[in-house]
Amino acid sequence: MSGSIARIHALVMRHVWIWRSSVMRLVDSIYWPAVQMVMWGFLTQYLLPQATFMAQAAGVLLSGLLLWEVVVRGNLSLSIAFLEEMWSRNLGHLFVSPIRSWEMAAGIIIAALLRTLMGMVPVSLMAWAFFGYSIYDLGLPLVAFFAILQMFSWSIGLAMSGMIMRVGQSAESFAWAAVFILMPVSGVYYPVSVLPQWLQTIAWALPTAYVFEGMRAIMADKIVHWDLLAIAFGLSAVYLVVGFQIFQWFFRASRRAGTLLGQGE
Repeated sequence: MSGSIARIHALVMRHVWIWRSSVMRLVDSIYWPAVQMVMWGFLTQYLLPQATFMAQAAGVLLSGLLLWEVVVRGNLSLSIAFLEEMWSRNLGHLFVSPIRSWEMAAGIIIAALLRTLMGMVPVSLMAWAFFGYSIYDLGLPLVAFFAILQMFSWSIGLAMSGMIMRVGQSAESFAWAAVFILMPVSGVYYPVSVLPQWLQTIAWALPTAYVFEGMRAIMADKIVHWDLLAIAFGLSAVYLVVGFQIFQWFFRASRRAGTLLGQGE
């Protein structure tokens, strides 16, 4: 077990050293969430005087934006951590070493978590500095929201990384687009109830819908729906297991096909 921890630590530190040697990689983690936050922040500032409803909705919009960016950043950070190995033609070298596939998955998950935190913490502080809004006012449930959304984003990232490992970099666009397909049915900026019935069924199968409904309940009614959080956590755990199994399946398929050593730009 200590050997596995050491190998996972080495995988994580490889990405940390890459970030330290390239400031642009860290800027990329902050840039798009910051642009989104500033755009929506100024939009809500413009709409605030227009109606009393917007005074209540402004915080909901910014909270929805920041929590959705947790999903996006988690997925992209994990995918980039995996693609870094492919771009540098390092994937084959890793898997001829004692590193096992689950250790590789654990390493890129930890790297993705660190990169997401490096991106989202400064952006959340910018929202407070520019617009006087602090997402930390959500309190303890924010920790649960973050954990649930991160787990779900990792499940998508692992599945997409496995597919890229098997198919090649021609499937790279799926890593960027996969999470955005789910945005319309996640209830980020509006309740799930506004969706058609058949889309509501899909929405309630995703942990994101429960998180954003729970977020709005806290902000509008000051009520924490722990039952929604429990369901969301359970769904995220299931999706994470499924995502890891897909990653493992693609890894075994790539190894049988002999494509691991042929990956790269």
